[in-house]
Amino acid sequence: MRDFQMPGRSAVHAANGMCATSHPLAAKVAVDVLERGGNAVDAAIAGAVLLGICEPQMTGIGGDCFVLLKPAGREDVIALNGSGRAPAGLSAEAMRAKGMTVVPTNGVEAVTLPGAVDAFCRLSADWGKLGLDAVLAPAIRYAEEGVPVAPRVAFDWAGDSDHLQGAARKHYLIDGAAPKVGAIFRAPGQAEVLRRIARDGRKGFYEGEVAEDMVASLRALGGSHTLEDFAGVACDYTSPVIGDYKGVDLVEHPPNGQGATAILMLNILKHFDLGAMDPFGAERAHIEAEATKLAYDARNRFIADPDHTTRLAHMLAPETAARLAALIDMDRAMPAAAPLTEAVHKDTIYITVVDKDRMAVSLIYSIFWGFGSGLASDRFGINFQNRGAGFTLEAGHANEAGPGKRPMHTIIPGMLKRDGRVIMPFGVMGGAYQPCGHARFVTNMVDYGLEPQEANDAPRCFTGVDGMLVERGYSDAVRARLAEMGHAVSIPEEPIGGCQAILIGADGVLVGASDPRKDGCALGY
Repeated sequence: MRDFQMPGRSAVHAANGMCATSHPLAAKVAVDVLERGGNAVDAAIAGAVLLGICEPQMTGIGGDCFVLLKPAGREDVIALNGSGRAPAGLSAEAMRAKGMTVVPTNGVEAVTLPGAVDAFCRLSADWGKLGLDAVLAPAIRYAEEGVPVAPRVAFDWAGDSDHLQGAARKHYLIDGAAPKVGAIFRAPGQAEVLRRIARDGRKGFYEGEVAEDMVASLRALGGSHTLEDFAGVACDYTSPVIGDYKGVDLVEHPPNGQGATAILMLNILKHFDLGAMDPFGAERAHIEAEATKLAYDARNRFIADPDHTTRLAHMLAPETAARLAALIDMDRAMPAAAPLTEAVHKDTIYITVVDKDRMAVSLIYSIFWGFGSGLASDRFGINFQNRGAGFTLEAGHANEAGPGKRPMHTIIPGMLKRDGRVIMPFGVMGGAYQPCGHARFVTNMVDYGLEPQEANDAPRCFTGVDGMLVERGYSDAVRARLAEMGHAVSIPEEPIGGCQAILIGADGVLVGASDPRKDGCALGY
């Protein structure tokens, strides 16, 4: 139990249903949907789409999603891949011929087809109860009337606004500038798009005037995108990948998501006695950093479009983790593995919902970088993701950019199971950090006995392209020791990640945890 004389927040307990996410308006809307008789799928879609209005720098209907779903009355987990593909006209060879060595993050070449709307429509049809018109109504109202800009959102918006170009500046700036805390942001163009989706389903987005607006805007920027590309967007059901960590099963979305990286990290960490280490000392931070380098190097080599990922079994094999763990020096940092792409940004939303029948949804939804590509459709203001920057231009690589391919994706929803029972849907926003965030969240609870909210509140560190970022929650002595071990230590300008989780108690009580690094909360009824 936390010290109530110290700053912090309590976990939220409820018996009927719960949502945890990064913005309070979205959490409230999700719970409202549950109370009106909707299920977890209805509530998750309602909250997620609204997050595109509340946190437009993080996500929107021009982006992608991945979903893990536990149906009511069952303990199996279903995965839905709502990530879009590259247009048929994309060519890595053509980009290399122009002298490009990476897919440009702010260019039309990075704009892949938006997959989230198709996934939301499929989820609603297959698993929802209320129908799209009821589920999208709250987001339509807020897009029309506007939402006050929250503090963390304003912080991110200011940092990302220079990324906006052309029509996107018209739709996502107020009087030419990033909105301040409390300013009202409206998106009437998106309200109209959502009305069409509510009325016509996926055709309201991928065909007709909305699709024509997106295609015309992209082609004016030099894109190869066509109406046929948009009409052909389709999500896919698939099977999760699962790894055991000391009696808890981590359930992850398969490639093209990077969830297998988190399982590999935990497989490596099994070889060390984390429980004997100070949870927030240098030794644990060092071991985690080294496991991160090794697991992410494997990610960069192997994870790609599902049809091009051929070495997943090798990546998850126990002997692979054992060999990698043997490379770790307990006293000295190894050089960082060179990333195959520089596009490893941190902008995502995550929402989890559990309903009264214990259907559980773990949903992550993103446009990749802050405001995605920085480009938007002219008429409706649909912000285009730059997820294609997750491709590599290395010829022959499994993740080489190509027509109709899905890029390696950073966003990963998670669930935990124990003894065959789903005990917790959870997710950790933060782009490249996410596999490390999943591993840290799990080890915080399993090795150190932290409750979900404590595991969220605890300080974080992450080793990536910027060296070793160590939050201010760590002591200066720990940072100094890590530097002595050879880590390039710095304090990040912004907090690392953002986690949301709901523990499904064996006694039927739901316990929600929401990361204080975001504006959001857990709410139940």
